[in-house]
Amino acid sequence: TTLLLLCSFTAFSQYEYEPSSKFPFGQANPEAPEQIKDYEAMIGLCDCKSSSKKQDGTWNDPVDMTWRFKYIMNGMAVQDETLKTDGTHSGSIRQFNADSSKWYVHYYTTKGIPNKLPTWEGVKKDGKIVLYKERKSPNGMDGFYRLTFYDMSKTGYKWVGEWVDKSESVIFPTWKIECTKRKY
Repeated sequence: TTLLLLCSFTAFSQYEYEPSSKFPFGQANPEAPEQIKDYEAMIGLCDCKSSSKKQDGTWNDPVDMTWRFKYIMNGMAVQDETLKTDGTHSGSIRQFNADSSKWYVHYYTTKGIPNKLPTWEGVKKDGKIVLYKERKSPNGMDGFYRLTFYDMSKTGYKWVGEWVDKSESVIFPTWKIECTKRKY
């Protein structure tokens, strides 16, 4: 009986921060770097409006989207997934590396399946999570695709994807999302 209880306790403590009926989006593991809570305001389920920019520079009509964030790997990382009414779905695995003091975000989508997942990296600063991936502009200029979470609160958040030059003085937004929290 003691061995059975010990095994049950070990199994429970090994997975105690995973999503469960009591915590459907998991919990931050207290052993994780403190930055695991950078995404705390996003954890849960949101109803969102996603808009992308057309070639002519105007914005497409917003697409309804559900964006779900949860703690995974026993509360040591964050996973998100989007489900859009246009049939495009995507997600990310978000891990904080204490050695580099950066977030590494590995992105996947139903739009195309690469042989290697693209990775953004960045930090939370001044109340915003800002992530970068090197990318040339359509005319060949060196720069980054920058992703920014901002206005984060328990009621929702905003997100923008934009191409920026290396000095970040040229900024060209291409995608924006506004989210309202449904469940947390």
